[in-house]
Amino acid sequence: MNSKAILAIAAAAVLASAAARADDITVDNSPFQSTLTRAQVQTQLAQYKKAGVNPWATSYNQLAQFQSTRARADVRAEYIDERDQVAAMTAEDSGSAHLAQSRVRNHLTTLAGTPVNGL
Repeated sequence: MNSKAILAIAAAAVLASAAARADDITVDNSPFQSTLTRAQVQTQLAQYKKAGVNPWATSYNQLAQFQSTRARADVRAEYIDERDQVAAMTAEDSGSAHLAQSRVRNHLTTLAGTPVNGL
């Protein structure tokens, strides 16, 4: 390699490394104002330790106490309906056939120049 090529490569490396610097640390100087007293915080800590639950532990099961309010069949039917709508909207025609059918079923007519919100 000649010296001009080496110089050009070195210059490009210097310019690339100059742009890769990290920004300075931002320090937040606003004073912290707690909404709880020290005794309240200590009481919460004691309750937390007494419960024996550590949400940061790898064995923590966040759904252990979960109770559903809906039936499995309802959730499944809703999922299948949503799945079919997503498949229709992401089809080759970008959902235009699905939208046309839903407007016919719902008897919706939108004219050109008509605002969506009816104003």
